[in-house]
Formats: sequence, structure tokens, C-alpha cells
Amino acid sequence: MKINIAIDGPSAAGKSTIAKRLAKELSYVHLDTGAMYRCVGYSALTNHVDLENELELEKMMKTMNISFDSNGNVFINNKDVSKEIRTNEISMITSKVSAYPKVRKLLVEQQQKMAENKGYIMDGRDIGTVVLPNAELKIYMIASVKARADRRYKEYIEKGMEADFDEIYRDIEQRDFQDMNRSVSPLRQAEDAIKLDTSDMTIDEVVTAIQKLLKEKL
Repeated sequence: MKINIAIDGPSAAGKSTIAKRLAKELSYVHLDTGAMYRCVGYSALTNHVDLENELELEKMMKTMNISFDSNGNVFINNKDVSKEIRTNEISMITSKVSAYPKVRKLLVEQQQKMAENKGYIMDGRDIGTVVLPNAELKIYMIASVKARADRRYKEYIEKGMEADFDEIYRDIEQRDFQDMNRSVSPLRQAEDAIKLDTSDMTIDEVVTAIQKLLKEKL
């Protein structure tokens, strides 16, 4: 028997990394909703769409097909954008475009349709509260700003990308404020979600903790 697992939390808390590992070990499907929003931000930037114009963004989205392969690579209209959508600039644009109701509505509809068959792990900002309110297991994953900045800095360095720790730290603080204070689907813990502070935990420890929670649910 498979269920749906929702993982929410602030930027750079390690949600996608953990979701990918869990999906592989449990033979579930990982749907990276954050990557879908990043695709919208990336497309808006590359197509010079006005970020202040919600209707233009909606129009652009209707020409976009976002897909994933079994390795977690992300595609827009069959073009691999996995690396391009992970920059700091796209993070900030994503926070802006994801606040628009029309953008969220279109992506949430896609995500809900995908998860109807169960066996999905979704991570994002509003999975347990909006996208999958009936998910059988909900995790709210947090970590200190310093721990998250450390992780993102190391991630950029490992990928050969330019990185400035202080800038990443400030951007994470700003992203937290934007995500928690937006009027549509703000970041918050679902009432039935289990909070998990990963500041001092390794990836293996987090995966083991969630697997234990899953066994208890089943």
C-alpha cells in the first residue's frame, strides 16, 4: 500500500534532497513542486515577461510543458533546465511569481492531478496545507538560517557555481520573509504535520527519521 507524503518547509531546508532519497528507497515518485515554480521564474526571465504582470505570466505558462525524468532532471518544453533554474537570481524571481494566485492555481491543478494515484512524495511551501491537504503523512522540515546557508553554499561550490556565503544568507532570510508573508498560500505548518528540525542532522539521519514515521503511519 502506498500513500502520499507531503514535505513542506523554508528555502534550502533540504526538502528536495530528502524527497529524492526517500522516493528512491521507497520506490515512490518524487514531484519537485519547487522546481515547477522555478521553471516559471526562469521562463519569465528568459522570455522577458514582466514580473509585475500576472496575466502575462499566466499566458506564458499556457505555452509551457514542465516535465521530469526518472533521474529528477527538469525540462521545459523538452529542454533540460535542471542547472539553470537553481541560481540565486531564479530563487528570488521564483518567490515573486509564486505569490500570484493564477500561477499557483495552474501549477496546483497539475500537481493534484499527478498525485491522484498515490505513491507520491511532494515537497514545497504549501503541499500539506493546499496542494495535498489529505496527504497521509505530512512533514514540516526546518533548519536554522546558518545551517541552510552553509548547505546552499556547499551545493553551489560542488556544482562549480559562483557563491558568496553572506549573500546566500541574506537571500535566505529575505526568501523566508517573502514566503511567510505572502497573501496567497503563505508558508506555514499544517496542523497535522510533524515538525522536523534538521539543523544538526545528516541526510541519512533525516531519511531514517521519516522512514520511521512512515512505518508508524502504515
